[in-house]
Amino acid sequence: MIDLTIHDGIAHVTLNAPERLNALGPDDLRALDAAYAEAEAAGVRALVLRGEGRSFCAGRDIAGVDPATDDVPGYLDGLVTPLLRRMSAFPAPTFAAARGAALGVGLGLLIATDVVFVADDAKVGSPFAALGAALDSGGHWLLVSRLGPHRALDLIYSGRLISGTEAVAGGLFSRALPAGELEAAVSEAAAAAARGATQAFLASKRIVTGLRDGELDFWSSVSAETEAQTALRDTDDYREGFAAFQQKRPPVFRGR
Repeated sequence: MIDLTIHDGIAHVTLNAPERLNALGPDDLRALDAAYAEAEAAGVRALVLRGEGRSFCAGRDIAGVDPATDDVPGYLDGLVTPLLRRMSAFPAPTFAAARGAALGVGLGLLIATDVVFVADDAKVGSPFAALGAALDSGGHWLLVSRLGPHRALDLIYSGRLISGTEAVAGGLFSRALPAGELEAAVSEAAAAAARGATQAFLASKRIVTGLRDGELDFWSSVSAETEAQTALRDTDDYREGFAAFQQKRPPVFRGR
């Protein structure tokens, strides 16, 4: 079950199946995709993703899945990948709060989110060694790009899960916090972003994505920054930011 609420320009998306640690079946993925589409259509200026209960998302719901008839491409290419693409391209800053398990497709949801806060005792890694399956949903890219090939394969071969604190120390996510402080911190960060200069944030998001995906090298990223700044010059928020600085007052951004 996926819940969506929108308040003060912020979308709150909740994975709400705590009895199965928010594991995701095909219908859940379709509902999650629809929630992001609805939030985008509403023009929200920030989005927060969380999981209800003691875990963020334990991955795919494999209860009742028969390996002999399992439509792996249908699940991954047909449902998971389009969802991750939608999440990654969401036209506003996105935030996630993750406690407990963040595994498989659950890890992929975090990879596709802009800013990720994890509980210091969260569990992250590749549990697939016990299933005879391979890590999916972008997990190989995350582990290799942040930890290097040796540590990535160590986690994959051993099935060892690392804590949120260790994941942040390794550069996987943004911040590790005590579980009791997690959601308040994410809500505060999202609220601050929602009050910010949305078009400037999106310009940086596009540049960061291009660097991540190897579409930009250093000099092309410099050129992209110039193009972004030139385009932003004509926005209301750019003019407001300069006026506020010159008038020595806090800016009031409208996201346009």
